[in-house]
Amino acid sequence: MKNNVALITGASSGIGKELAYIHAEKGYDLVIVARNQQKLKEIKSDLENKYNVQVKTITKDLSKSAAPKEVYDEVKSAGIEVEYLINNAGFGGHGKFHERDWEKDLMMINLNITALTALTRFFLPDFVARNRGKVLNVSSTASYMPGPLQAVYYATKAYVTFFSNAIAEELHDTKVTVTNLMPGATETDFGAVSGMDKTSLFKKPASARTVAEDGYNAMLKGKLDIISGLKPMQRAMLSMLPFMSKKMKLKTVRQMQEIN
Repeated sequence: MKNNVALITGASSGIGKELAYIHAEKGYDLVIVARNQQKLKEIKSDLENKYNVQVKTITKDLSKSAAPKEVYDEVKSAGIEVEYLINNAGFGGHGKFHERDWEKDLMMINLNITALTALTRFFLPDFVARNRGKVLNVSSTASYMPGPLQAVYYATKAYVTFFSNAIAEELHDTKVTVTNLMPGATETDFGAVSGMDKTSLFKKPASARTVAEDGYNAMLKGKLDIISGLKPMQRAMLSMLPFMSKKMKLKTVRQMQEIN
């Protein structure tokens, strides 16, 4: 496996799955990572049959602290040189912070922040040593503001955005790039899992394929940030955020996230 290999986390569904198909359609090999072994096997079989590429599957729960290093070690021991690292895995959750299950929020922090950071830390030295490679981190437009009723999720995505931007600048004198993808509401399992599918934010969400294409193309170009999947009114609201008081922002976001 030597053909522009992309490692994609959360590749069993949604944006991650679409990213895997986009990469395979170009004739490039893949390492796909997720918890659902059966879905990974099905995707592997489909991609290899349709596009004549090699696909390695790694079944791993990245919310476990040892998992990122285990993924890196497995890739290295297989002699695979990763060209693109795509940190897509993540999940959210709806409700007041003090009422939510703490273990679920802790898993969210471990997956959305710790696993993404660890995988970037393990693979980045290899990229820098080769002076070649691209990182795509999937954040969210949620990273622009605090998120009442999704306090932990919004905070984790703010971390992803600022972390990605910071290391992109650290690498300014190399040919290694870090791109931060910020989708709006997207047609994936996220809405149902987080409970957000019952809110006004998730009326007519963007397709996962569109968001994946935007992110993938921005990564190839080495862009710093890419916003995808927003309707015109949502883009207008995003542009107004710097001019709104914090209290007004908090109230507006809370109202948008209340279950109807």
